Amino acid sequence: MLRPPKNLRSTMAEQTYLEAIRTGLEEELRRDSSVYVFGEDVALGGPFGVTKGLAETFGVNRLVNTPISEATVMGIAIGAATAGLRPVIEIMFIDFITLAMDQLVNHAAKLHYMSGGQLKIPLTVRVQCGISGAMGAHHSQSLESWLAHVPGLKVVMPANPADAKGLLKSAIRDDNPVVFIEHRGLYWSKGEVPAGEAIVPIGKAAVLRQGEQITIVALSSMVGPALAIAKELEGEGISAEIIDPRTVSPLDVETIANSVKKTGRAIVAHEAVEQGGIGAEIVARIQQEAFYYLDSPIARVAAPFAPVPAGPTLEKAFLPSKEKIIAAVRAALPR
Repeated sequence: MLRPPKNLRSTMAEQTYLEAIRTGLEEELRRDSSVYVFGEDVALGGPFGVTKGLAETFGVNRLVNTPISEATVMGIAIGAATAGLRPVIEIMFIDFITLAMDQLVNHAAKLHYMSGGQLKIPLTVRVQCGISGAMGAHHSQSLESWLAHVPGLKVVMPANPADAKGLLKSAIRDDNPVVFIEHRGLYWSKGEVPAGEAIVPIGKAAVLRQGEQITIVALSSMVGPALAIAKELEGEGISAEIIDPRTVSPLDVETIANSVKKTGRAIVAHEAVEQGGIGAEIVARIQQEAFYYLDSPIARVAAPFAPVPAGPTLEKAFLPSKEKIIAAVRAALPR
């Protein structure tokens, strides 16, 4: 993984993914009085403790507990955004965003366009996704491809603490609705996080490791395994380039395509089910932009097309694994 220059390391501190999100939220609440947080139990810290302590600092008028009604929370936030506030709402699980899709898709995503640009919707929707802890089919989905299909929504998926903080700050400052997807399994992972602004632009992928023989495009929870795989394969003389899109809408096609033009091969790995997953869009874009550079078919590594099982053993088998990514890499390389 690429490390920051030595002169920047002194301004960095190790934080968990969860702590980095809290830090970014705290800094934005302090910087801009129009930032408000709405959600179930957010004044108490929320279901995973992301907002813990913020109500004591900023008051319950800015960390507002809401009823257990996702549609209500989304509607309140959209109204607040049109009135000039910058609401950040927390929806406990991305599975529950289904209850607020009418408000999000038919109102938040379209009001700027339908008002002829007169209305801005600076809304940040924090949702938690992913397979972790054997929580079963109602609490483990990855629905980013649904959201990326909607014009007017921006969709981001940070994979490490630094990006979690930097992308959240960008989302809150954006005048468009942004769905900020946090992976539950990453909450307690640690990494160096720059102090201060440390803004990460929405729509810009990160090349985490340079390589020459194959490109691995990995999303969210798959980024860590992809980096570990690249290091492991390096010992066998296989050079893999690792790209984290960070944002699935807008998608940084240029960075991905340029990498594939260099390596000639590509694997796309994500935790969502394969059918209709965002990997299909990435593969299609690579085909459009870099088809004549490809030396082998592009492979996808994703979950099977089935509900997520609740049992720990079945859940582990359901997840895309390092072994499956390695097998895809070997299949793509010349024998």
